[in-house]
Amino acid sequence: PVEPLNQVWPHLYIGDESAARDVATLSSLGVTHVLNAAAGRGRINTGQQFYSHMEVEYCGVEAADHPEFNLQPFFIPAAQFIDKALRNNGKVFVHCAMGVSRSGALVLAYLMMCQGLSLAEAIAAVRLNRDIGPNSGFLQQLLHLELSLRTEGENPP
Repeated sequence: PVEPLNQVWPHLYIGDESAARDVATLSSLGVTHVLNAAAGRGRINTGQQFYSHMEVEYCGVEAADHPEFNLQPFFIPAAQFIDKALRNNGKVFVHCAMGVSRSGALVLAYLMMCQGLSLAEAIAAVRLNRDIGPNSGFLQQLLHLELSLRTEGENPP
């Protein structure tokens, strides 16, 4: 069984909607940044206001969990949000509805872009602590990201 939230990298957590709404637990963990990968009307509409009594910086990504959804435009902003928070000694909680597909994909993109992990290494690292499973479309997009990162690495500007 998947727990509401798990630490998957130092100071980086993935969780589900129940964990996102559990402000007491997020406070006790010292969470400073929340990345909602299922933001928007009809999804998990928390927003900055929901966390107003916590010192939390909020970022919402209006992503749908289906293979045709293009998550790639969110890889860089999400990775930058996570990276900036961690560099400033923050603690980041990334969530979607189940804490499996959308949030997992954005954390994998961060690990690939900012920590230099391959997609396989990133999946293995996260799965040590949480059973993530990005949908088939997100996995294809992450493979595309890996290819572009590898090409960039071989041809620095």
